[in-house]
Amino acid sequence: MKRADIVEFYARLAAADPHPETELAFRNPFTLVVAVALSAQATDVSVNKATAALFEDVDTPEKMVALGEEGLKHHIRTIGLYNAKAKNVIALSRMLIDEFGGEVPADRAALERLPGVGRKTANVVMNVAFGAETFAVDTHIFRVGNRTGLAPGKTPLAVELVLDRVTPQPFRLHAHHWLILHGRYICKARRPECWRCPVADLCAFRPKTPAPKSPAAKLMPAA
Repeated sequence: MKRADIVEFYARLAAADPHPETELAFRNPFTLVVAVALSAQATDVSVNKATAALFEDVDTPEKMVALGEEGLKHHIRTIGLYNAKAKNVIALSRMLIDEFGGEVPADRAALERLPGVGRKTANVVMNVAFGAETFAVDTHIFRVGNRTGLAPGKTPLAVELVLDRVTPQPFRLHAHHWLILHGRYICKARRPECWRCPVADLCAFRPKTPAPKSPAAKLMPAA
């Protein structure tokens, strides 16, 4: 995608949603780390339902360790892979206490050392909690980057590096949210809704998906 088209691409997404935010519910950097770690292979909606009561009482690493693995499982048992996730959350909480004074570090390399925290999770935390211009490439961004031609790449890291290189100011801070939301609600995996896409004319995807026919149109006789 040409630079002028990239600027226009982001400008249109920004016009449609000037202040995008994560759809995960959280209270502070620690609960954000937990929520993002729990969201792997799960929807934000399911994570929010599971953590609503949890985060009312448990919002620090110390409280999470006191809750314990079994107590945490009770809250998150509706989320996929909850056994492994509970183990990781308790372990990362202990590490935050032991090595970081109970505070979430504003450093991607340090975050990636935490159990259950990979590069994508670290990028989300860096962006949302600390305002870093990072690109957390999930399945939605990977698809959008490749499908549109904005940031083609064979791996999430490759797509991330292209996004970091081609995304200009003033769009860098919110870019990954715009792309995630675009992939989640418009540029869907099975059937992208090209007929209502604000950047369809800039996108390399062919053929564009036509609008679904209305029931009324199906009933109308041919001319």
